[in-house]
Amino acid sequence: MEEIINKNHEGEIIEVMSKLPSGSVDLILTDPPYNASKGGVNLPDNKTGGAYYKINEEWDKFDKYSDYLDFTKRWIKESDRVLSENGSIMICCSHHNIGEVIIALKELSYKPLNIITWRKPNAMPNITKRMLTHSTEFIVWYAKGKNWTFNYDNMKKYNYGKQLRDVWDFPSCQGPERIKGDDGRSAHPTQKPLKLFKRLIEMASKENQIVLDPFIGSGTTAVASEELGRGWIGIDNNSEYIKIANERIKKIRGQKRIN
Repeated sequence: MEEIINKNHEGEIIEVMSKLPSGSVDLILTDPPYNASKGGVNLPDNKTGGAYYKINEEWDKFDKYSDYLDFTKRWIKESDRVLSENGSIMICCSHHNIGEVIIALKELSYKPLNIITWRKPNAMPNITKRMLTHSTEFIVWYAKGKNWTFNYDNMKKYNYGKQLRDVWDFPSCQGPERIKGDDGRSAHPTQKPLKLFKRLIEMASKENQIVLDPFIGSGTTAVASEELGRGWIGIDNNSEYIKIANERIKKIRGQKRIN
């Protein structure tokens, strides 16, 4: 495992995961494709929250609904194999894909723990004016067995010493946190806030345990795990995203050496 841990691996996710020993990771935290890319309107001059570009990525498109459902079931089944008996899985979702994710987990007899609602105070307005503004995403949290990790007391610090609830406020990535490409646009369209992922990892894992992200994207899971003293494994089939994730980790490790 030493040659696998604390590294990002480029390749098809199921193929790469097949190289991991069964039961070798303690927490899976990931942000998979939502199957939400359908083209649409871009607003580069948007005055509310900055430029808006509708997600329209090839990796987020599936020809048929059945293809997406099959894809979801396959990667979650392989995740089940590598997850320890006391492990849990956290999957980012929206209204586009939460049903498919829950179906796949239920078919594997996973125990539902929470559906965490991530509320975005800086959500973009709905430009169609035909529905409510989408200001939330979700993190589905399910357990494989009976003895999952939940750092209950530690989570109270995020709610003034009281029991933490399942609705969390975090702004979407913007400003210095948002990684930009050479064209000035977001280098990854669905980059998640580092503070959000750090709280999730802190809540559901212990120091030195291993966190797996099969869709590492811009590397937020890796950075959060590195900062919290967890081992981590990142996977992505996009070489540009792997490069971004590696640069972020390199920066974090350089800061640690300086300090």
